[in-house]
Amino acid sequence: MFGFSEVFKNVKHRKPSQIFCPRCASPNIHLSTGLDLWLTPKSYVCDDCGYNGLIVMELEETSDSVDKKE
Repeated sequence: MFGFSEVFKNVKHRKPSQIFCPRCASPNIHLSTGLDLWLTPKSYVCDDCGYNGLIVMELEETSDSVDKKE
């Protein structure tokens, strides 16, 4: 039990990052239905190219990009 509590203490909480379509790199991508978070795996649909799939690109800020903003 001690191991679990240490893992949860060290987990970094991050804000949601922006997602992009893996086919056309458009940010106009969303979950296909409201049930994707509850019953089934997340499935995304792109409004621009019509992509429908489980994979999306995610943009994360690195510590270098945070330092440059300051």
